[in-house]
Amino acid sequence: MSTEFMKALENRRSIYVISKESPIEDSKIQQIVEEAVKYTPSSFNSQSARVVVLLGEQHDRLWDITTETLRGIVNNEEVFQATADKMNMFKNGYGTVLFFEDMDIIANLQNQFEAYRDNFPLWGQQANGMLQLVIWTALEAEGLGATLQHYNPVIDEEVKSTWNIPAQWQMVAQMPFGKPAAPAGEKTYQPVEERVKFFK
Repeated sequence: MSTEFMKALENRRSIYVISKESPIEDSKIQQIVEEAVKYTPSSFNSQSARVVVLLGEQHDRLWDITTETLRGIVNNEEVFQATADKMNMFKNGYGTVLFFEDMDIIANLQNQFEAYRDNFPLWGQQANGMLQLVIWTALEAEGLGATLQHYNPVIDEEVKSTWNIPAQWQMVAQMPFGKPAAPAGEKTYQPVEERVKFFK
């Protein structure tokens, strides 16, 4: 079992060229996300992570919103074209997972445990990062490619308005996914022996 897990982790890569196809049913995608949210650990069992999954037209709408928001920021049309091309690449996918943190939970923990007050936002981000990896790896194991994007906070307000997201949910990341249409690029690794110390 551990070998299968590590193989899935090894195969998880940033796949940018994706298509509007999925090798699995939407119900399976929902199951993956729900189980990941349920079982990914969090500090003090805070369970502060929140997830929104957008498929089909809702997914398209997200990347239209992102494109138009960035158009208002990038004044040079020639420079913006590269950004627009990138947004279209994400829009060409099957869906997007949006990751959030419920800041009310973080604030409540800060009030309950004053000694750890400064740590709770960091611990929430760490748990959210673990959740992102779990979902990303699980999608890869089912034949879906994904990347992790960070167009927050510039799209936060319109995203919350469009999908009626609670005000206390703070966006952390966006994960467009779909059936891979091109392989991942080359990846180099720093020597593991320079990154890990092992004592016995």
